[in-house]
Amino acid sequence: MELTEPTKVVLVDDHKLFRKGMVELINGFTGYMVAWEAENGRDFIHKLTTFGLPEVVLLDISMPVMDGFETAQWMEHHYPEVKILALSMHNDNETIKKMLKSGVNGYVLKNADPLELQIALQALEEEGSYYSNRVTAILIEDLNKPKKIKVELTDREIEFLKLACTELCYKAFAPILKVHPRVVETIRENLFKKLQVESRVGLVIYAIKHKFFKVE
Repeated sequence: MELTEPTKVVLVDDHKLFRKGMVELINGFTGYMVAWEAENGRDFIHKLTTFGLPEVVLLDISMPVMDGFETAQWMEHHYPEVKILALSMHNDNETIKKMLKSGVNGYVLKNADPLELQIALQALEEEGSYYSNRVTAILIEDLNKPKKIKVELTDREIEFLKLACTELCYKAFAPILKVHPRVVETIRENLFKKLQVESRVGLVIYAIKHKFFKVE
């Protein structure tokens, strides 16, 4: 019987005691192991060349030198295939929306139950993202705010919305849309502004709500 390699997780947090507790917790989950740790975003980026890419990054927001927002954006640009789960004490709408817009695949509060963290890790692997009821409510509330202007989408933007509802990473959109990867980034940013959403989840909710994509 072939043994399955555990999913490699990296912790990026400037609090050593917190990291120590998280290492013990995650290593206790079946199928997961903490491969290595970093104190901030810059430390994380430097260590990547030595220790290699993980499957999942557990990322704090408030860190010195390079915070979670910058780190998530850097990863989204360089390694979009790596799943990022934000771990934070910040529960306010603006911080959550800003972090989602930075490219994270999920958001969990540090005072959450350990079971939620395990569920989040499993969801990242199986579904590609994890958002608690709190985060989903924020996104829906933001999407349902009255729009000041009528939104008109191009055929390419509609096709982008449909692709956003799949498990493909943004970089994989380029050959399908027959455009340069940088054009994909431009389309995404334009859609964020047009639809007044903060993240890929917002794009998906919009696509489903306006029947551009049908859930089977």
